[in-house]
Amino acid sequence: MPSSETPNSVLHFGTDVDPNLRHNAAMRALKVERDEMMRTKTEKRGLLLVHTGDGKGKSTAAFGLIARALGWNQRVGVVQFIKGKWKTGERQFFNRFPEQVIFRAMGEGFTWETQDRERDISAAKAAWEMAKEMIDDPTLNLVVLDELNIALRYEYLDIADVVATLRDRPATKHVCITGRNARPELFEIADLVTEMRLHKHPFDQNVKAQRGIDF
Repeated sequence: MPSSETPNSVLHFGTDVDPNLRHNAAMRALKVERDEMMRTKTEKRGLLLVHTGDGKGKSTAAFGLIARALGWNQRVGVVQFIKGKWKTGERQFFNRFPEQVIFRAMGEGFTWETQDRERDISAAKAAWEMAKEMIDDPTLNLVVLDELNIALRYEYLDIADVVATLRDRPATKHVCITGRNARPELFEIADLVTEMRLHKHPFDQNVKAQRGIDF
């Protein structure tokens, strides 16, 4: 049997080789590759993240980023473009950190509830003005624009203005955007795009939205 100092050879042996030895050799080879890859990652700057797709978890993932930022004693701004006075667990929780989180729920509720395009446009524009203030605020490390994608999908806001503001934001500012149907223009300028895919949802099994899981 080859020694543990010959990982490449071990990788080519058959199934009779000790699986622990084979695993050790594979992981050592992988570590060499990973170390070399990480050596080239030297840039540090603010990122634009987009969470989109028809699956659940877009806002949830963004709120996880906020928790992570709070863990490092960073300050965060949140603007919700659709949710308004609806009581949610995330807003109640982050309101416990008034020195670190500025949380603004500025929507008028779901578009099928308001049934008033002009009212929705007015609310979206007010929310966007608040978002721009947060993006320019040097004390905020992260800004979450929850469901901005929906406001853009219905053309409540000027996409060119949004793109220009996000593209020209302060160099160290992280911004996370959520919502279905993200515009291609955001894909182009984003540093990270994650698309949530729907496979199953309890709503299709006649299970209503529940506290702590959905809101």
